[in-house]
Amino acid sequence: MTQLKRFPEEVCQKIGNYVYRLIDPRNGETFYVGKGKNNRVFDHAAGIPEVAEDSDQTLGGKLDRIRAIKNAGLSVLHVIHRHEIPDVAVFEVEAAIIDAYPGLTNIQGGHASSDRGPMNHMELVDKYALPDFPADPRHALVLININKLDDRSDRKAI
Repeated sequence: MTQLKRFPEEVCQKIGNYVYRLIDPRNGETFYVGKGKNNRVFDHAAGIPEVAEDSDQTLGGKLDRIRAIKNAGLSVLHVIHRHEIPDVAVFEVEAAIIDAYPGLTNIQGGHASSDRGPMNHMELVDKYALPDFPADPRHALVLININKLDDRSDRKAI
């Protein structure tokens, strides 16, 4: 079976937005998750950056990994996870898959991952079961962010 290097035009028109993973054939490790249309997955797997979209980012880790794979005489593997994704949902699908694969070379995390990404049940309760903050508090307040503390449940550490 010959390896497909591009989608035919009729396939591009039918699959619309999709989310894909790039995989290192040397160890089976997923190293990048992206979203695309048309032949973007093939361009990324070949190490061809789309200058217009990636010009403000350093391609570093992803491109280095692709070069190392090619230097080993191999080709980057890829999987299309979902296709025909509506424009309003493509960022959410991409973010969910990025969240599922730690250690990626992606420069950006998934869309809204820090806000709606992986959480355990207690984090969800803490986030959504807190009482409403008064619009006009009676006293002057100071907000202190404790996100950097290792154990935010330790009152002494806080």
